[in-house]
Amino acid sequence: MIHGRLVVTFIACALPACAAHAQSYPAKPLRMIVASSAGSNPDTVARVLAQGMSQVMGQQVLVDDRAGAGGNIGAEIAAKAPPDGYTIFLSHTNHSINAALYRKLNYDLANDFQPLTLVATSAFVATVHPSLPVKTIRELIALARARPGDINFGHAGTGSGTYFSGEYFNRLADVKLAPVGYAGGGPALTSILSGETSVYFTPLATGLSSIRAGRIRPLGVTALKRVPELPDVPPIAETLPGFEVLSWAGLMVPLRTPKDIAAAVHKAALAALARPEVKKRYDDLGFMVAPGQPEEMAAYIRHESEKYAKLIKAAGIPQQ
Repeated sequence: MIHGRLVVTFIACALPACAAHAQSYPAKPLRMIVASSAGSNPDTVARVLAQGMSQVMGQQVLVDDRAGAGGNIGAEIAAKAPPDGYTIFLSHTNHSINAALYRKLNYDLANDFQPLTLVATSAFVATVHPSLPVKTIRELIALARARPGDINFGHAGTGSGTYFSGEYFNRLADVKLAPVGYAGGGPALTSILSGETSVYFTPLATGLSSIRAGRIRPLGVTALKRVPELPDVPPIAETLPGFEVLSWAGLMVPLRTPKDIAAAVHKAALAALARPEVKKRYDDLGFMVAPGQPEEMAAYIRHESEKYAKLIKAAGIPQQ
């Protein structure tokens, strides 16, 4: 009898405590882990979102870039973070590629995280250093065939969208651009700006200013249609039918994060993405804002993962 009263008393005390915890959240700054380098496409998405969420939540959301291993290092750190709502994770394109590309991962995107919402999507742009004497995708293919293995392409790590775009291009065009990896998109972009590499499939957002300044030359976009930011640049698919690679970024929390806290993060993210200044910033950078519900993000990632698994197999890209 006494034991029963204790249980009832414990439950009665625990429920208000839980409610109070949810009401007081967030009580300190949040950390947004980004599995990429400063200046990369995911980092750019994260910083715009973090600023908007900081204003909505009344607490700073601090971007923590953890680059390396094609996005796997940052994802593993996020998966093992305390599930208290103070560590959130900006997943991106790499994470729908890596499950098929790597034989072993120390995290499982589907089972170690709660998806909250997609944030934005964008295209990549096949660009070359001005020293390379080509102005179209067809000319790049002809030059690469004439000089097999002599022309390189930079990428942001094996498993990144920039790596996959280059290897997919190699397979469909039947050429051998030599991959040169960097620890994230920032260093990879720097490599083509300096002429260290000749070709880079840059994310539209991070490469747009350099394209407009004439520091790199755009040859084609990885979307199936032309993009408004570069209306004179044709889709690569006009030369290589079926070629399509899009980048995405989405917000997640570690799996065991309390549901009410995860819901609060989701609500704050949607509120931030609805702010006119946030949407304009993404529009200016060439991103399409894509807010939604957790189940929609989960379905999108499943679709992307299945798509890349098929493409990797069909293109003969070896597992790492």
